[in-house]
Amino acid sequence: MGRRGAVPAAVLLAAACLAGVCGDEFSILRTPQSVVFRDGSWPIPGDRIPDVAALSMGFSVEEDLSWPGLAVGDLFHRPRATVLVTVKGVDKLTLPVKGISYPIENAVPFSLDSVANAIHTLFSEETPVVLQLAPSEERVYMVGKANSVFEDLSVTLRQLRNRLFQDNSILSSLPLNSLSRNNEVDLLFLSELQVLHDIASLLSRHKHLAKDHSPDLYSLELAGLEEIGKRYGEDSQQFKDASQILVESLQKFADEMYNLYSGNAVVEVVAVKTFNSPLTRKTRSILQSSQSESDNPYNLAYPYNYNYSVIFNIILWMMIGLALAVIVISYNLWNMDPGYDSIIYRMTNQKIRMD
Repeated sequence: MGRRGAVPAAVLLAAACLAGVCGDEFSILRTPQSVVFRDGSWPIPGDRIPDVAALSMGFSVEEDLSWPGLAVGDLFHRPRATVLVTVKGVDKLTLPVKGISYPIENAVPFSLDSVANAIHTLFSEETPVVLQLAPSEERVYMVGKANSVFEDLSVTLRQLRNRLFQDNSILSSLPLNSLSRNNEVDLLFLSELQVLHDIASLLSRHKHLAKDHSPDLYSLELAGLEEIGKRYGEDSQQFKDASQILVESLQKFADEMYNLYSGNAVVEVVAVKTFNSPLTRKTRSILQSSQSESDNPYNLAYPYNYNYSVIFNIILWMMIGLALAVIVISYNLWNMDPGYDSIIYRMTNQKIRMD
């Protein structure tokens, strides 16, 4: 009976993967010895990928992650950098055999803002490098020394196009095969590869930042392959050549970043065909004050976060300890014999006798 029940479950899981529920992939290209990823086929929820990055760097998360793919590792030696590259338009990349891949369950949009905020809060007085970049959307976010290190990095579409046609660009050494330099879609894809090359090149000029004690974070989103798939089709030679070029460029970028941090960096790749829902960032303005009041007519308090119990216990037991200390001290002072217990009265009494 148990054997018969296991077969339909396996069939349902396979059908779900074919339907795209867990067809996307989360891959680990390079990792130090202090971070251990187990080899297996455990699906990772798409919204928990930032938690995997945070835990691998030694940060805590609000909700426990019961995913067996990430082991505890060395708690006293955390990686100096985490590099996460999101590739849109493909659910799987032909990565090297030495990498580890996990299927993604429910690929929803995510961001590493929580990890970036934790780095900025805990290491604000040091020199962390935080770079979040999406070239196709002209979206960039830099914190710490990233503003000076990547000052010359091309971030707008115009800058990316001009960078490609410079003498030291990747066009002089990269085999284009069926791709063209005269097509805007192809140039967008190639400009993203140029960004990968420039990040490693600019960071190599500031190697001292890769040896400090503050962790660094790199989050890159590449959409050029998705645009090539829309333009030529996923069965076209252009898409196949672009996929092969992207895999080689990602592996080279991973090796360069890994070597720059002396083997103490985690390089991860997320391959997503399409996200299930758009990413919305919550913002608040003064014009929303009247609306928020109508949404909360009973003036209820906000839900407390996971630090509430810790802070409550610290304050509670500190107050109990201070109250007990005041009671004990007051009791001893009240029952103290001035002529016997107090050194002030005793010395004063001896001085009077001497006089």
